[in-house]
This record gives sequence, C-alpha cells and structure tokens, in this order.
Amino acid sequence: MKLKVSHILALTLLLAAPSIQAQHTIPEVEALLKKMTIEEKIGQLNLVTPGGGIATGSVVSSNVEDKIKAGQVGGLFGISGPEKIKTAQDFAVKKTRLGIPLFFGSDIIHGYKTTFPIPLGLSSSWDMELLKRTAQVAALEATADGINWNFSPMVDISRDPRWGRISEGAGEDPYLGSQIAKAMVTGYQGEDLMAKNTMLATVKHFALYGAAEAGRDYNSVDMSRLKMYNEYLPPYKAAIDAGVGSVMSSFNDIDGIPASGNKWLLTDLLRDDWKFNGFVVSDYTSVNEMIAHGLGDLQAVSALSLKAGLDMDMVGEGFLTTLKKSLDEGKVTAEEITTACRRILEAKFKLGLFDDPYKYIDKKRPAKDILKDENRALAREAAKKSFVLLKNDTKNLPINKSSKIALIGDLANSKDNMLGTWAPTGDPQLSVSILQGFKNVAPNAQITHAKGANITDDAALAKKINVFGERVTIDKRSAEEMLNEAVELAKKSDIIVAVVGEATEFTGESSSRTDISIPQSQKKLIRALAATGKPLVLVLMSGRPLVLEEELALSASILQVWFPGVEAGNAIADVVFGDYNPSGKLTATWPRNVGQIPIYHSIKNTGRPQLTSEFEKFTSNYLDAPNTPLLPFGYGLSYTEFEYSNLNVNASQINQNEPLIVTVSVTNTGNFDGEEVVQLYLRDVVRSITQPVKQLKGFKKVMLKKGETKQVTLTLTPDDLKFYNSNLDFVAEPGDFEIYVGTNSDATLKSSFTLK
Repeated sequence: MKLKVSHILALTLLLAAPSIQAQHTIPEVEALLKKMTIEEKIGQLNLVTPGGGIATGSVVSSNVEDKIKAGQVGGLFGISGPEKIKTAQDFAVKKTRLGIPLFFGSDIIHGYKTTFPIPLGLSSSWDMELLKRTAQVAALEATADGINWNFSPMVDISRDPRWGRISEGAGEDPYLGSQIAKAMVTGYQGEDLMAKNTMLATVKHFALYGAAEAGRDYNSVDMSRLKMYNEYLPPYKAAIDAGVGSVMSSFNDIDGIPASGNKWLLTDLLRDDWKFNGFVVSDYTSVNEMIAHGLGDLQAVSALSLKAGLDMDMVGEGFLTTLKKSLDEGKVTAEEITTACRRILEAKFKLGLFDDPYKYIDKKRPAKDILKDENRALAREAAKKSFVLLKNDTKNLPINKSSKIALIGDLANSKDNMLGTWAPTGDPQLSVSILQGFKNVAPNAQITHAKGANITDDAALAKKINVFGERVTIDKRSAEEMLNEAVELAKKSDIIVAVVGEATEFTGESSSRTDISIPQSQKKLIRALAATGKPLVLVLMSGRPLVLEEELALSASILQVWFPGVEAGNAIADVVFGDYNPSGKLTATWPRNVGQIPIYHSIKNTGRPQLTSEFEKFTSNYLDAPNTPLLPFGYGLSYTEFEYSNLNVNASQINQNEPLIVTVSVTNTGNFDGEEVVQLYLRDVVRSITQPVKQLKGFKKVMLKKGETKQVTLTLTPDDLKFYNSNLDFVAEPGDFEIYVGTNSDATLKSSFTLK
C-alpha cells in the first residue's frame, strides 16, 4: 500500500515546530496502525544489518531478505547504492502485506565518500557555519547513495583522552558542544526533511557515554544529577531543540540502569521534560547487552527497554523474538508496542517515504553528487581550519617553498591513516598523502622521504589496530637501519618535517589507551632528529590529546593535524608552506601526564585552592606535577600575533531578562593576515552551589589583516547566566559576575557586572 500525503498543514507544523508532539497528528499513520497486526508492528521495531564491514560489533543479522518479506524489519543499515537499496525497498514495498517502506541508515560521522577531519578536529575550527556545510555535503552524498538516516552527530562530552571515542565528539565543553550539535543537526536535516538531499539525524549516545570510568569503552558511568544537567546533558538538549529526528541510547548504565532500559532517561527526561517527539533506537545490540549487565534474560531486558521508551532495537532482535510472548504474558501492553511503532512510522512519514519510497534512489546522483570537486575543496578547507599550531617559537613555520626538506615518518607517505576512525564509507586510497601534498603545493621544493621508524614496534598492538585495515606495518628492516637513513637525510636538509603520532585506529570505538604518549619507536626517532641540530617541525597526527612534554621541548614547531580526511596532504601542505595561516583552537585540555586526568578548564575551585604556581602544603595539588595542564582548552597559535584591549560591557547592572553586550578590541600585531577565535568566559562569584572557576559562554571567529584592529561584539543571553541548582531548577541567581575574554581559557582581560 502506498500512502498519499494529504495533510500538508499537519506536516508543515511538524517540520516547522519540532517541539510539537507528533502522536495522533498524522491521519495516514493512524489509519495504517489500525490495519497492522501486532506482529507487523513489532517488525517495524527491528533494525538489522546484512553485514559487510560494520565496524561496531560482531553480530550480523541472518535471513534478512526473508525477514523483510515477512514484515519483520523496519530498517536496514550497512548497505548503500541505488541498486542494492532499490532491491531491499522492493522487498518491503512490493512483497509485504502493507507495503511499509524501510529506513536505510549508516554511520556517517565525518563525511560520506568525501571524508572530512575527525569530529574532534572539526570542532577545533570553532566555525559553526563550516561544520554545518560539512554535514550538508555528507547528507548530499549519502542520500545520493540511497541512505536516508544518519547515526550522527555524536555529542558526548569527554574529559578523558584515554577514551578512544573522544575522537568522535567535540571535546570537553558543554557550551561549545551544544553549538556544534545544533550546527550538525541543522546541516543533516536542513529546512525540509522531504527534500532528496537531506536526511534524518540521530543524536548519540544518550547519555553520558563520554564519562565512562577509567576511559575504558562501554564502561560504567556514575555521576550526580547536578553534574549531568550542568555539564553533560546540554549538547543532547541542544540537538533536541534543533529538531533532531532520532536519538540513540548509549551502552553505559545511569543510576544503575543501562541507558537502553532506563525509563527516567528515555521517558521522564527525554519526552516529558524535553518534549522530544521523534524515536529512540538502541546502539548496536545494547538491549541484549543488558543481560551481561545483570538485568535478566533477553525477554526481560527487551520488555524493560520497550517500557522505558526505546522504540527500535538495533541488530539484537530481542524485540522481534520476545515482545509477542511478553504481550501474551502481560509483561508489555499492546499500546506500548503501538506507541513505539507509531513513532517510527511518523519519522518515515516526515521523510516522505510513504509518498515515494524510492525518492532517494536515483542512479544518476552518485556520479553527480559524490566526491565532486567542490566537495573535495570543502574537505581541504575544513582540514586546514581544523589544524592547531601548538608551538612555533623560532618561527620555522611557514616553510619556504624552495627549501630542501627531509620529510620523515611512516605516516608521511600513508594513505591508510589519513581518514581517521569511523570513516567506513570513505576510501583511504582516494586520500592525498602528505608526501604527495607537499609535492602538489611546493613543486620547487627538494623533498626527500624516509620512514625513520615504524609507527609502533609492538606487534601485538599492531595486530589489534589492523582489525579493519592495514594501518600499521612493521618494516622488515632493523630499527637502527631505518633510523640511520632518516638521520642522514636530515643532515643534508635545510629543515626536517617529521610526521608522527597515532595510526588511525589508535582511537575510536574499542580503542582506549592507558598510555597516551607517542609510541616509543617514534620517540626515539624524534630524539635522533633533534640531535642533528637542524630545525625540526613535527606534524602531529592523533585522535585525542597526547602527553607531549618531551616533544614540546625537543622540537621547534608542532602542528596538530588530527586525522584530516581525504584532502589531508594538500591541506597540511597549505598550512606548512604558508598558503593558509592556522587558526584552530583545542577543544580538549592536554594533560602533562596521565595522572592528571580528568583535567579540564571548567574545574571547581575547591575549599583549599592552590592560589599560586608554587607548591603549597595542604592545598589541592600534586607533589610531582603542577596543577596546570600542558596546553589549556581553547589554545592555539597563529603565524601572526593578536593583542586584546578595551574590554567593555554595556551595563554594570542588568535585569534577569536582559542580555549583556560585551565588546573587546583585537589587533593583529604580527606580519601575517590571520583568523582569531575570541573567547568569552564567565564566573558567577557567589551562588547556591559550587561553581566552575570559569565557563565558556561565547566565542566569535574573526579575520584580521596584519595591522588591523576590530571591535568584536559578544552577547551574553539571559540563559547564559543560568544553571541547574540543587532542586534541578534552571535559574540565574542575583549577584556579581566576572567576565574574561582572550585567546584561550587562561584569559586574564577582565570585566564585571551585577545581575539584579
């Protein structure tokens, strides 16, 4: 059966006002529900994969074709391409009793075929319009291949760089994370979900997944409600407010109940308090995994999940195989099954699938929309704007394009490691290596390359890393032979550029590390190159903050490039040779050592703060290291310098409903044109619960020509002054506030105002 869209007004209201509850507002859906058997409703709650490279779990669905024809599947993921998707959609539309179309989902985390920098890198651009554009291109390409549902954005706040999935998010800060969540959802879903180049977005992982204990993936999370509401929940809420169509539950437990079966989380908070009107899908087999959590057998945990507010079961098939029995035994109700089914059908209606199940299937679109020149140009732009200049004391960067350069490192001539983790839809062989990028951008430079060292000499670690591709190869030559070759090249060069750091799968899902330093094989190489006395530039690749004290001391310059994506080599060369002045800023604090973790900018003062840099007994400090990080949140250098002055607020006192206008003068005092991210931090001097020392509450990226001064305006809204108090009321308390504006979270330029 093919349903026609006749209630345009109802649909317009749904799309224009995401907070409006969708239940019982779409007559076509209600009519369809009345025709469905309970088995057909349960079938819509089943999300399966036929296999083929799903990089998140070992379970693959069986007999998928037969299940679709039997009406036992609501959506598929893990397949793409117009022909394959048409075949599967034909099974659903033409071979089932009611002809209900399928969703086709995918993990499109940082681009589709045109792969952009990893999300932690993209966040370092602090450029919301850029992030929105990358999401738009991802949606354009994915929908050209028939995909209409994206398992992105991942907005988990993380303050533990040991956690591998820190690479997939926006770092440590809830304010910045909220802005990024909004930009990504808007980019994927656009203004009209009925359009053929937009897709349903999924905010994940709900909730608190980035706070897994010990930084170990899938581990338990335990925190107070105050910490949840003030520090970890805001980015999810921002995505909901932006109209995100679906939510994915997380693997961890919350208050002792796994997220996929947590009624407080999925119903009380998400639907009752936040008014979310889309549907909730589990993460990969997370319903089944509640058995290992100790909450019962498959039937018990499936019933628990449905009653909690979970609507769709990813891969585990617990809903499919147990809900009818639970219904017969009175453990779930028909209305609970119908409610979950309704939410899924409504989402399909919003996408226009009932009007045209084949709307995303166009054989001409892949060639026209995927990996086109303008998409790759955006990937190059996004990459260079994500890079963070960590050190440039002797101004070795940018490098003259006619220099004699020793380009050293296994990563320097690698395509396999350019895309980064969670790029299952990208092709590493289409990426530009750094060696090739140098040749493209500086054809007159004399560039020689040597490997110098393996990424790691640990064969056991390499085997773990290479589960999804040959990211790490261990050379048959001896370490000494490779090192000597690199040193000899270095001695004959004007400058050394060593590309060092992590292989792509050192981070990502199931890639947590207790040692977040550069592998020893590369440390030895860096020491040997530094000993030559030649100027040493490190191009640093990683998916997380690293422990880097030794490397900061040994090198003249360090450029952090994350994993830059398909245009990696060209973008790195653009920055290294000065065609673009780096403007990225860190979105996660870099620790001096693992013992400082968790370390982040919005720490609390404590009752015994260490007030100076000197050690003081009986204050909150360490015996063997300072409290301060190696590199603070918001940090990032430029080839030029910026000076801040004339910080002003438009009023010394404001009322509860008034905004505050903050202005500051920023001058480019150096020799290059450049962009600066002006950052505003707020401190509530006295309030009813303990507060962070500083909180990010505003930022603006501005372009300044050398010698130019601009007055930058930032606005504090009434909500920016609010927090959740001990009663979980969202309030702004009267009193004094301090404002700090500067180039990173160590900003010292200060003003103040009073809230009446």
